[in-house]
Amino acid sequence: MADHPDHPVLFLPGPTEVDAELRQIMATPLVGHRSAGFVACVQDVCKRLQPLFATRAHAAFETCPATALMEAAIRNLVPHGGLTLHLSGGAFAERWAKISGYCGRQPESLLSTWGSPSDPDALVARLKHGPHPAAVMITHNETSTGVLQPLQQLAAVVHEHAPQALVIVDAVTSLAGAELQFDAWGIDLAFAGTQKCLALPPGLTVYALSERAMQEAAKVTDRGFLLDFVRAVPDTVAGKPLATPCVPLVLALQHQLRRIEQEGLAARWQRHRAMRDATHAFAASHQIAPYVSNAAARSMTVSCFHASGRDVKQMAERASAAGYKIDQGYGDLKGKTFRIGHMGDHTVARLQQCLATLL
Repeated sequence: MADHPDHPVLFLPGPTEVDAELRQIMATPLVGHRSAGFVACVQDVCKRLQPLFATRAHAAFETCPATALMEAAIRNLVPHGGLTLHLSGGAFAERWAKISGYCGRQPESLLSTWGSPSDPDALVARLKHGPHPAAVMITHNETSTGVLQPLQQLAAVVHEHAPQALVIVDAVTSLAGAELQFDAWGIDLAFAGTQKCLALPPGLTVYALSERAMQEAAKVTDRGFLLDFVRAVPDTVAGKPLATPCVPLVLALQHQLRRIEQEGLAARWQRHRAMRDATHAFAASHQIAPYVSNAAARSMTVSCFHASGRDVKQMAERASAAGYKIDQGYGDLKGKTFRIGHMGDHTVARLQQCLATLL
């Protein structure tokens, strides 16, 4: 049985399991969001977000789902009618392209087969022979399929062949679980929700923004109010978000960032890699085929597998009966695949306990 018999232990692609220590912080009495203590907390959180993204640039958060940052990225950083190029090989990259169209921009998708990463050479060819986009949107870790993109190489291609284009990254299920070097790789915006590798409840989105992106945002009109980077970032960094934030969750985020610093970011990445490897070793031992055939492109945080002749619903029910929750596939892949979310504060030992219940 699960080591937390009072509730199902989540091995979903999100939300993920939240440690009792963090839940207790969120149960403490509320404080005013303009009180001196909380203003200092917000300032501290923004400072601690910079090493998480590996940046000296702007870092902040907002009380919203990460999908809101997909939209904010477009409204702030792409001129009206501008071209957005989306490296698309899964459901969430496809969603981002749709959002661009809904915002009155011109989305174009550079497609890869679901389960395969984007090809840097294909991106070179597109940038050489087509109109240059205002921004290139990269879903670093495609949650629907378990593909980890070669972000460093893709960003380098953009900088070489379309240097004026901003590099905008959905790091929703990669930040704090897989290596991401914001400054070194030349990223202009990256964002992630708290309910994934940060192992907190949903409700906040953390993000980093380059100075170049901030300057570009200042040129774009009709950016809105709450998610106007030009206004929201400096106010939040100063400790005074534009609107009332989720106070309990911000307090928990501050504590979790301290815990991540104590573990060490490189050690955290390695722990996620070890969980990925353990999950694939289990699948291989039971002749379960990975959805991502290219081992180098397999996510550190979400593993997706073909049903391989097994009843996915039955596997999920076995796990549930033992006190664990796994995912039965996303969208068109539901029932044809299953996903294990091995992210956040999980350990290899706890993961193996969950895997042992599946068959």
